Amino acid sequence: MPDEQADIEALGRDLESPGVERTTSVNDTDKFCKAICAFANDMPGSGRPGYLLVGVDERGEPSRVEVTEKLLAQFQGYRTNGNIQPVPDLRVYRAPYRGSEIVVVEVRPSDMPPVRFKQTVWIRTGPAADRATPEQERRLEERRIDRAMTWDMRACREATLDDLALDLFTLNYLPKAVSPDVLLENSRSIEDQLGSLRLYHRKLGAPTNAAVLLFGTSPLDFFPGAYVQVVQYDGVDQAAPAIRDLRLAGDLLTVMRGLDALAREAAMARPVRSTELRESVVSAYPEVALHELFINAVIHRNYDGSTTPIHVNHFTDRIEILNPGSLYGDLTREDFPRVTAYRNPVLAEAARTLGFANRFGRGIAVAQSDLQKNQSPPLDWQLGPNHMLMIVRRRP
Repeated sequence: MPDEQADIEALGRDLESPGVERTTSVNDTDKFCKAICAFANDMPGSGRPGYLLVGVDERGEPSRVEVTEKLLAQFQGYRTNGNIQPVPDLRVYRAPYRGSEIVVVEVRPSDMPPVRFKQTVWIRTGPAADRATPEQERRLEERRIDRAMTWDMRACREATLDDLALDLFTLNYLPKAVSPDVLLENSRSIEDQLGSLRLYHRKLGAPTNAAVLLFGTSPLDFFPGAYVQVVQYDGVDQAAPAIRDLRLAGDLLTVMRGLDALAREAAMARPVRSTELRESVVSAYPEVALHELFINAVIHRNYDGSTTPIHVNHFTDRIEILNPGSLYGDLTREDFPRVTAYRNPVLAEAARTLGFANRFGRGIAVAQSDLQKNQSPPLDWQLGPNHMLMIVRRRP
């Protein structure tokens, strides 16, 4: 800690450092997020973290802000609120600084540039954040670390642009993923546009797996398990008669819309009298909880070499969501569900861009909260070596 303290004080005093942003404000969210985005993109290619020092003025003097747990949580929240995509790798902590305290936001360079804040790529080539040019975005794209690529970022070598419904990308996705100002000056090729969003592998000349899932005219030709099998039973187990058998397939937007409709239908909201003069609405299954768990299944499932679909089994007393793929990366049973590791970060980003997810890493927490508000039994889950099972029980 003494060495770290000395390093922070040196950074605060070095007024020429391009890797440091100083601020006395605690509520200039756009400025903070632009700085985080620019540090994550690491345009100079330094490979070193960037630092946002909150409570230090432009001369390097402390401004004596009050560093509270709420303030630290505010800055930590910039990681998961969905405005910076993909999720930045940052650490937030308090540090002593010249007889006072400051907030330090340490941002590591991203393995998946370009990183965007509010659909715009921000970089740092001097003392402030600037909007990246198309050429600078292209350089960031080419810098991605192939060995660190997740499955959804890898090239689908068997596919070509002819296998994508490009209108779905240009008319529906692109305007939501890229700021209007950037689009107005955009003269880039379709390969460049896709590549900037991690949807095209330039070196191999092929769309990525994520692009095929999101915009493919026939994703099942490439990924046979990329669908959702829904079965409703007239009983409490699979020995009961099946009264409905539904398959949700196609591009991922179509699948997610189908799951949203399924959540609304299964909710079966009804009014109940809470007092003599008031009624409240309760659901057999809260719609928001089902929505979060369905979208989580699509985002986090294992697509790599799997021919197994997501199974949604609707019994008379519960709904079970069986997902191919268990915990990802170094995530442990003890961590789950408090900590999130993204198997498919590009798909998670797409769900946020298309409006199917509000924040990163909050799906299960939101589902648990909504079940509690509905006075439903708590969410149950089972983690197997190759699957994850979520169990939502019907409200009595």
